[in-house]
Amino acid sequence: MRAGRCLWAAASLLLTLVVGCGTTVEYGDATAVENVTVDFGSTDLQMIAEKMVQSMLTSPVIAGSNRPVVQVSSVKNQTGEHIDTKAITDKIRTTLLKSGKVQFSASEVREEMIDELHYQRDSGYVDPATQTQVGQHVGASYLITGDIASIRKSKDGTKDVYYKINLNLVDLQTGLISWADEKEIRKRED
Repeated sequence: MRAGRCLWAAASLLLTLVVGCGTTVEYGDATAVENVTVDFGSTDLQMIAEKMVQSMLTSPVIAGSNRPVVQVSSVKNQTGEHIDTKAITDKIRTTLLKSGKVQFSASEVREEMIDELHYQRDSGYVDPATQTQVGQHVGASYLITGDIASIRKSKDGTKDVYYKINLNLVDLQTGLISWADEKEIRKRED
C-alpha cells in the first residue's frame, strides 16, 4: 500500500511539473500585421483581397450592372511554396457578396446539390409539393481566374521575396476579359 502511495505521489509530482512547463496560448488580432517570416501569410492574403475587391467593385462591369452572377475558378499557384489560393478567393468572394453588388454560383458544391435534388425526386421521402424543381439554377455570366507567382532571392543572410497576383473577370458569353488587376507585395528579412 505504501509503495502505491509513493508511486501515485511521484506520478502526481511529475504531472504537475509537466503541466507547469506548458506554453501559453493567447488570441491575437486577426487583422494585425503579421511579419514572422517572408513567406506568404495572413497579411498578404488580406492585402490582396482588399485591393482586388475594391478594384472589382469600381469596375464598369460590376458598378454598372445589376448584381451579375459570378463563378470562381481556381487561382493557379506558380510559386515555390504552398499557398492556399482557395483561401484568397474565399475571402474575395465573401467580401464581394457582403457588398450586395455581386451574386455567386455555388459551383464548388455542385455535386452535393445534384445529390440532394436526386434524393428529393427519387427517394419517395419528400412530399412532391415541396420538392425543389430541377432546371432552375442560374448560370454564371462571369468567371474569376488568375495566378500568383513569386521571385525569391537571398544573399548574405538577407531574404527578399516578391509576390504578384493577377486576377481576371472573364465574360463567359463573349470570352473577353472584362476586368483585370494585380497586386504586388515585396517582403525582406535580414
